[in-house]
Amino acid sequence: MNTPKMPKEMKILAPHSFRERLSRRAVLKAGTAAAGLAVVVAACGGDDDGGSSGGDSGGDSGGTQASGDWSRVINKASGTLAMYTWGDYNDPDIVGALAEAELGVTMKVDYFNSNEDLITKLATSSGASGFDIVVPTGPYIPQMIEKGLIQKFDKSLLPNISNVDPAYLAQEWDPSNEYSVCKNWGTTGFYYDSSVITRELKDWKDFLDVCMNEASGNCSMLDTGPNMCGVWFWANGHDWNTTDPALLDQCEAFLVDEFAQHVKAFDSYPSTALAEGAYSISMAWNGDARQAYYRIAENGGDPSVWKWVLGAPETELWMDNYCVPVGAPNPEAAHAWINWELIPEISVKDLQYHGYNTGMKNMSQLISELAPDLEYGDMIFFTDEQVSTFRTQEITPAIDRLVDILNKMKAKAGG
Repeated sequence: MNTPKMPKEMKILAPHSFRERLSRRAVLKAGTAAAGLAVVVAACGGDDDGGSSGGDSGGDSGGTQASGDWSRVINKASGTLAMYTWGDYNDPDIVGALAEAELGVTMKVDYFNSNEDLITKLATSSGASGFDIVVPTGPYIPQMIEKGLIQKFDKSLLPNISNVDPAYLAQEWDPSNEYSVCKNWGTTGFYYDSSVITRELKDWKDFLDVCMNEASGNCSMLDTGPNMCGVWFWANGHDWNTTDPALLDQCEAFLVDEFAQHVKAFDSYPSTALAEGAYSISMAWNGDARQAYYRIAENGGDPSVWKWVLGAPETELWMDNYCVPVGAPNPEAAHAWINWELIPEISVKDLQYHGYNTGMKNMSQLISELAPDLEYGDMIFFTDEQVSTFRTQEITPAIDRLVDILNKMKAKAGG
């Protein structure tokens, strides 16, 4: 497969506007119903490489090590470590044989489809979920703290947190990183087959128009109300966090009455279905779209005809985080594994698999030294200009309305 490599001159920096965008008020606002936890903000952010685990991990695994002043503390643990996370979100080695070899733990990984699913699972289990690590999106963390669903870290067991770029620490939802640490961050756009859709697509208006025309009945949307409605708000120049009843009415009228009938599926992880030929265009998170290139090739397709488009004129910015739930059976192992993930060699190995920016310091140096042939870097690393158009979700009293719009769309689309 002839895939684009990382441009040698690309500077992989923490964009200055990142902190500004993620520092917008992203906590539960007064008046939000307790049930309003249904937003699906999928995972990801990262670097480039492939849909399969690639490269050496470093640390005790014997791979090439990054130069510089890095903390590489490895805390041994034992027993079983259970993680509840987004689908296909870690290199299989890092949640498998390598974790067992380097840490001494056997991992069991289960998957959720939304932050709502995660929160419901933890809340209904009353501290007996059986999970040791969970991976919520940032704006949900204040609720999880308030509800007693996650516990404070023992920071003495996380010395490698010093490897994280300060731009990705001390977010408004957890200013002291007492409960959470960045797993990775990413954004939203769409991915389309240019051999089927022959015109060039540049923004969300183009996306909506194509889905209602050339790709009618052959397009997929993320299975989350805020993201689904976000497309309409972004395309029409509105704040996707609006609570304006008139704008919400307009959004519903278009999506339910005009658009829904053209949607084939609501699929938060479309890369596998894309590789199987299920869609000609899909709304997608950047890492999953990147994985689609590899899966299409593995399935015998031609990835060169597929194009990734970053959502415009505005789109989403999200950060997922590692947390330890209250009642975790093996918190010592949870800390050991999270700390191990914050070693640069392990972080870059994971990044190459899932395709999201993991937030390490000196990322340009790390990629140059550990993954010089990284592919599709422009789908992982974004310029300051691009990030200035990203918008973080706020959990507002409109959340239930957005979920209701999605449910109405599904009924109309037969999904």
